[in-house]
Amino acid sequence: MAGLIWLACSGQALAQSAGSFSDFLSQFRAEALANGVRADIYDGTMMGLTPDPRVPGLVQSQPEFTTPVWDYIEGRVNAGRIERGKAALGRQSDLFSTIGGRYGVDPYLLGAIWGIETDYGGVLDNDGLIAPILRPLATLVWQQRTRFLEDKADLIAALKLTTENAGTPPLGSWAGAIGHLQVNASNLLAHGTDGDGDGRVDPHNSLADALATSAVFLRHMGYQPGLDWGFEVAVPEGFDYLLAGREQLRPISFFAERGLARVSGRQFADPAIPVFLYVPAGKDGPKFLMTANYLVLKGYNFSDSYAMAVAHLTDRLKGGGSFVTPWPRNTAFPDLAQRQAIQTALTALGLYDGAVDGRIGPITQAAYARFQAMRGEAADGFVTRAAYEQLMDATR
Repeated sequence: MAGLIWLACSGQALAQSAGSFSDFLSQFRAEALANGVRADIYDGTMMGLTPDPRVPGLVQSQPEFTTPVWDYIEGRVNAGRIERGKAALGRQSDLFSTIGGRYGVDPYLLGAIWGIETDYGGVLDNDGLIAPILRPLATLVWQQRTRFLEDKADLIAALKLTTENAGTPPLGSWAGAIGHLQVNASNLLAHGTDGDGDGRVDPHNSLADALATSAVFLRHMGYQPGLDWGFEVAVPEGFDYLLAGREQLRPISFFAERGLARVSGRQFADPAIPVFLYVPAGKDGPKFLMTANYLVLKGYNFSDSYAMAVAHLTDRLKGGGSFVTPWPRNTAFPDLAQRQAIQTALTALGLYDGAVDGRIGPITQAAYARFQAMRGEAADGFVTRAAYEQLMDATR
């Protein structure tokens, strides 16, 4: 199905916070201490904090979820970032080779994450972007955005990291991501690795620690050494797009037998590799057979746009070129009210039983694909303004 070009153009939802921020800090203290946070650390770093005023706007405008996939990728995988990346990896070639060999992770993939996350460390000295993370994390937990439980875990982990760092809170982004490769606090606590052998883990000041930590994290999520992230493919006319979807991986040969082929005449090295068909921009845009390693990238950051950008930058750092098939740049997308109306119409047609929240994800896309199939159309699940108009006509 068409992927998460935008999870919702209005971004992730924030719930109405209950009570004042100071009341929240007092109430959360018991939960933090029950999870192993020291009382003196909590009292010394949390009590007296004020809400971070940046957080609500930043949650609502995360580019991974508000920007068409092609704009997101091209805004990050551009000539300047590719050239800076090649130069940075060249300067650190021994380190990347060592970490890649030690942990079995493609060093170019680590370089791509580094480039997408912090522009090869270039933003780590920007006080407007990188600051102590306890205040924004506490604000996120207080305001209860969609990933509330994950935010709570990250806040508790950040407090434990503060203890390990003699009472100094870790530095990171407004969302609590830390270091050169921007690992969240929970995963840093679980997978933090001393890459430079100095006896401590400091992914902000040590690139070796950051690379080793992310490599261990990727392997923990199931990263398979030597396996590519995926392949751009051409899909023949009349293909059944209901076979697209990441619920089931099938061997490349399954799709090759149905006419799918790599672009530019390239060959598949191993037709037994399990893959799924990903159609991020409908039947007229680029299409990909994705391996399990692509799904690992989504474990690093759930956004498909992010995963695609990292995957593409990995290839560009190796000397690869742009995608062959052009993106459908003139596509018109529905607004929030129209997306909610799409879900309501799909519900009325018996094709959708999810929430009517305007968040266009795999469930809504699969439902729309079934509607397309009922109409005899290519069931690519690509939800556009035209999809809204079709569904309004069908349910009048």
